[in-house]
Amino acid sequence: MDTFPPKREIPWARAANSDWAVKSFRSIAEAFHLGKPLAGEATNLDVEQLREEMTACIEALGGDVATRVRATQVGTRYASLAPAGRQRFFEVLSSFDVDRGEVDESIAAVVGAADAAERSAAERRLRAALVPSRVRLLRAFNSLPSGVKFLVEMRADLLDIVKREPALKPLEADLKDLLASWFDLGFLEMRRISWDAPASLLEKLGRYEAVHEVRGWSDLKNRLDVDRRCFAFLHPAMPNEPLIFVEVALTTEMSGNMASLLDQRAPVTDPALATNAIFYSISNCQRGLDGISFGNALIKRVVQELTREFRNIRTFVTLSPMPRFRDWLETQSTTGGAGDLPLKAMFTNRGWARDANAAATLKMPLLELAAHYLIEAKRGKRAFDPVAHFHLSNGARLERLNWLADTSARGMRESAGMMANYLYRLDQIDDNQTAYATDGRVIANPQVIALLASRRLPPPPHKREDTPVSP
Repeated sequence: MDTFPPKREIPWARAANSDWAVKSFRSIAEAFHLGKPLAGEATNLDVEQLREEMTACIEALGGDVATRVRATQVGTRYASLAPAGRQRFFEVLSSFDVDRGEVDESIAAVVGAADAAERSAAERRLRAALVPSRVRLLRAFNSLPSGVKFLVEMRADLLDIVKREPALKPLEADLKDLLASWFDLGFLEMRRISWDAPASLLEKLGRYEAVHEVRGWSDLKNRLDVDRRCFAFLHPAMPNEPLIFVEVALTTEMSGNMASLLDQRAPVTDPALATNAIFYSISNCQRGLDGISFGNALIKRVVQELTREFRNIRTFVTLSPMPRFRDWLETQSTTGGAGDLPLKAMFTNRGWARDANAAATLKMPLLELAAHYLIEAKRGKRAFDPVAHFHLSNGARLERLNWLADTSARGMRESAGMMANYLYRLDQIDDNQTAYATDGRVIANPQVIALLASRRLPPPPHKREDTPVSP
């Protein structure tokens, strides 16, 4: 099997003398464009020296050029550190907070303002006082070559550290707010990725694919054939780094099976005859941009683009996994919520899908449970399944359940082989979106609703919401 080469690992540049040119930061930036760089190895951190460097950078001592040089030094110092050292780095950076005395004075000035002009000036001062001083250092990184990508990778590290050090959450929130403003949808470019794209970009698609593993170059080439489309959002500050991408198959029918959809031996469909656009994978590429949503906008932009390109395409539908269905089934089996349904046989017989008798016995019970899982299993008003929540929030309709649609190891492990089609109809999106957002109501095809089991099942247990969003 032709596989993708491993990511090249480039050691980080080390901080040098104070006259180190800002252009040296490019040696760090180059590593970012080849995938996540090799973690640093340094374990010792001179906290007082780091604090002095951060202070000088934040206070812009010596002017803009000197500030850029200091930001370069601070950034390369961070890059040289092992994970434990990076945590200490964040702790030092986090200590550069707001001046609470200045905040109190600004509040008093707002309250005591004599007229509108004085109040307006006091409010501006208050807004400035409420911005932690560390934000000025983060903005200084942005001015460096590929500094935005540096900050994205820095937040990826910070997200992992925050899980065990919640005191760093305010710093993570500051970094997220900055990135959210820089990655506003108005700045993003939607680009079609074809087989003619640079090899480095194609290689990244293979690595970043989060739903259905790309099994080498021939598989990727098949996904970019004339009856397929791949669209990505990119940012001017990261021109060769996809933020998110979606893969689409152009077909003459609504697909309900991943194996046939990805079959490299299947005949190529004339895209001019296609009537269906099947969104079968959407992958977020940058861990450091978690929580900054692009998926909704990308799907809508792609629908608009395909509508302009192909006049025959009228059906826009996903082929989506149900990534927590298998775990949810186990809770139903152990709590008795599934009654006398033969689920134990499924859990003890790993090859049940290949056993005709076992599969026939389980088919209707699992379809009924899948309908219940997607329509009624909730956490508050929100669908328990994260993929369902994503598409329902975007105004899609639950259109169809597909039996043994993904029998890959991952598909069986997470979704018991089940997949769902979510239908996007432009004239119904707003109403569907409102019904779900207001009442938690899932709009579904009557045939799916008819599958609901008559028994009432207990609510699912609480689980972390860290499953990647995917069609």
